Amino acid sequence: MTLPRSAFGAPPQGGAASGPAEPDPRRPLGEQRPRRTPLDFLLNDLAPLAHERLGDAAWAYLAGGAADELTLGENTCAWRRLKLSPRVLRPLAGGHTRSTLLGRPLPHPILLAPVAYQTLFHPDGERGSALAAAMQGAGLVLSAQAGTRLDDVAALVRDEPGRGPLWFQLYLQPDRGFTLDLVRRAEAAGYEALVLTVDAPTHGVRDRELRAGFRLPPGVWAINLHGAPPAPPAAVPAGGSALFDGLLHHAPTWDDVAWLQARTRLPLLLKGVLHPDDALQAAGLGVAGLVVSNHGGRTLDTAPATALALPRIAAALAARPGPQPALLVDGGIRRGTDVFKALALGASAVLVGRPMVMALAAAGAPGVARAIRLLRDELEITMALTGCASLDDIGPDRLWSA
Repeated sequence: MTLPRSAFGAPPQGGAASGPAEPDPRRPLGEQRPRRTPLDFLLNDLAPLAHERLGDAAWAYLAGGAADELTLGENTCAWRRLKLSPRVLRPLAGGHTRSTLLGRPLPHPILLAPVAYQTLFHPDGERGSALAAAMQGAGLVLSAQAGTRLDDVAALVRDEPGRGPLWFQLYLQPDRGFTLDLVRRAEAAGYEALVLTVDAPTHGVRDRELRAGFRLPPGVWAINLHGAPPAPPAAVPAGGSALFDGLLHHAPTWDDVAWLQARTRLPLLLKGVLHPDDALQAAGLGVAGLVVSNHGGRTLDTAPATALALPRIAAALAARPGPQPALLVDGGIRRGTDVFKALALGASAVLVGRPMVMALAAAGAPGVARAIRLLRDELEITMALTGCASLDDIGPDRLWSA
């Protein structure tokens, strides 16, 4: 007889049926476990599953970070070091994960972070991620370096009932005209906000990618940047720096943020803010939101983990008079407990990148949908065990203080 299952996929408690099944003495112990399918995974299964399917070079691009990958590792460890404070006997009936973000209702506070070149990891690519996000009510932030046309992704999901927010991430291009064309395409396609990445005026040192010899394979490219004019060459003086006197001659500044704000009707969020002073300057410009991010540990190694930067930025913004930008965070979020901790530290929502792309590599769009659902289920369980019936109940008092 098949056991009934709870909302979270576990057999009900109590009774003999809730104990482990007796092993079959006629079969070797190694054969007792039923064969699992790609969609049976749990969240901590994703890395080995994706690595197996991708091979070493593509895995190095997805999983690697900058230099010695200290920030990459610290992003995850910092969330784990935070301890939760369980609360008991709280009324929990009717609890939920609903909230609002930029005035839009959300069924839960989980968005898919922008990740480039998703067709590298699975033929479904960004289409698969978008469909999964829509199915699970998660927000989607499409990368400007997507391997799929931004118009096609939007057309696939924008009319889906119950979908989450649809945002477009971009880098300011050296040619302002091309940047503006990209923004107009996003507006026309139905994207609801722009997410400007500001923490990568140059690439970080990617030792793991170099060792693996990673190169984009034929057919995988940033299709939305096709036709972008190259940066005008800068004259590098004798003895000068190819980086400072060349590439960074066209690096964006705060003036460019103000320029972009004045030319779009969409809310603008800045992604890649770690310092409270930068957060305050952005708030002074009236941006709609900030994403506390260190680019997944892929740019500046030994930058602080986002779990450490988030409460400092939240405190600085709270002390500032006037309207507050929405505050989001990414980096190292792997479990529902991490989502809960981010909200307790002041975030309104989280962006999750690598785990969702690993799920895409492992099982395509259904894999991404399962990963989102597992993360949301874990958030709900964490809320119940800490006595929180809604996101409004989550605060610093739910973190254990020594």
